[in-house]
Amino acid sequence: MSKLYIVPTPIGNLKDITFRAIEVLKDVDLILAEDTRTSGKLLKHFEITTHMQSHHMHNEHKTVESIVEKLKSGTTVALISDAGTPAISDPGFLLSRACIEHGIAIECLPGATAFVPALVNSGLPNDKFVFEGFLPVKKGRQTRFLFLAEETRTMIFYESPHKLVKTLGHFCEYFGEDRQVSVSRELTKLYEETIRGTAKEVLDYYTNKPPKGEIVVIVAGKGK
Repeated sequence: MSKLYIVPTPIGNLKDITFRAIEVLKDVDLILAEDTRTSGKLLKHFEITTHMQSHHMHNEHKTVESIVEKLKSGTTVALISDAGTPAISDPGFLLSRACIEHGIAIECLPGATAFVPALVNSGLPNDKFVFEGFLPVKKGRQTRFLFLAEETRTMIFYESPHKLVKTLGHFCEYFGEDRQVSVSRELTKLYEETIRGTAKEVLDYYTNKPPKGEIVVIVAGKGK
């Protein structure tokens, strides 16, 4: 019986990978990568030659069983995503659950996760918070907003650039234009940016300056 290592990778700046993560990726027999082309650049940079296999949201239901069998046979496996910690809005949950069901050891390394720096530098209360990830695109979206309108904890969302303005508009509609919002974009990268203000102020900013890159949105809870 072997072990599954869950290994965070940098969300932008390659220097944010840990020494231990590099060591594990070099030592395991197999690396499961969300996109082997993207991860290939990371592995090449750190001279990691371990064999990779594709493991992403479109095939993870089909590949979990075969991966579990490899682990049972003694193969050591590391799971990585394109950026950040696997299973946080990325593939990973199904495999980790299957390993637990089969008594396979799991070790998750600490490392990069986009929402942590976004939350900490938002200036909003971070003693209690709720991670919402990506909001529903169509079905269930209004229901989710109505539910979250009563949430008193700080809320964390992931959003794509082309949907940010629409989502900020919904924050104004369901949470109120004066609700405090912080938008962090391109964290750890050259053009890192955090815009803070009311939902209306941040909406106006990005309406006039269309955003690019990876985005994390932090929203104050009701009454905060």
